[in-house]
Amino acid sequence: MKSNFKTLATGVALSTILFACQKENKTQTTVNANAIPVEVINQIKAQGFSTDGVEKVDGGYRVENDIFLSTEDLTHPNMGVMLRVGDEEQYRTTNLIKSLPRTITISVSNLDAIWTTATDTAIARYNAMGLRITFQRVASGGAIGVTGADLGGGGVLGQSSGFPDANGNPPNKITINNRAGTFGTNPSVQWLGTILAHEIGHTIGFRHTDYKNRAYSCGGFRSNEGSAGVGAIYIPGTATGGDPNSWMLACTDGSNRPFNANDKTALNYLYK
Repeated sequence: MKSNFKTLATGVALSTILFACQKENKTQTTVNANAIPVEVINQIKAQGFSTDGVEKVDGGYRVENDIFLSTEDLTHPNMGVMLRVGDEEQYRTTNLIKSLPRTITISVSNLDAIWTTATDTAIARYNAMGLRITFQRVASGGAIGVTGADLGGGGVLGQSSGFPDANGNPPNKITINNRAGTFGTNPSVQWLGTILAHEIGHTIGFRHTDYKNRAYSCGGFRSNEGSAGVGAIYIPGTATGGDPNSWMLACTDGSNRPFNANDKTALNYLYK
């Protein structure tokens, strides 16, 4: 959610709150305070992601606050098309999970025990939907590994390692920020379950509900993810006038967000 999930309480976006190319010459133009090369910015834009607030991280770049794009990812442009862009709607990526019906295994490592419970909570929400895609937690070696790492103190709660690939497989990792104090002293399991459900949403092809207007859930923080031309396809039947409780909003207020009516419509449309 910084699916990176970032929290409004800390003034940062949720992935929820709500997820490198080298310079070829010394005179290559760069942008923003992080000095991201223009070539990389253009590659990110070609993938259909916002170029606002791009962060250089180990092995690649973090975009839209909670999506990790490896250097290799950036060399394979997304060839999908954007069918519709509004302010608050449900969006999917061009690639979705294939070989349905399918069970995707998830394992948890390098995190406190509460995250195992939170993962079970997120899995139960999806499995209760009766979709052609289900999830199962395993002790180790899951198709998706939920792991902990220090993602810094800037309000990032977690990040997905991407979206489904061209073969219809999910990315293999979700990273939760295990820096001390990130989630307070006594976080609700339901809230942590919402964070996991958000990041899992990315791994099966969901973009942020407020893709076009992040101000909807994040206030003044990075108010627009941009209108890049690929990889954000409107899901028919979902809200076009605002959805304040969607599990895929870009920012979190720290509350529990189980699937609401629009979320269920989107999940059923893609995977029922």
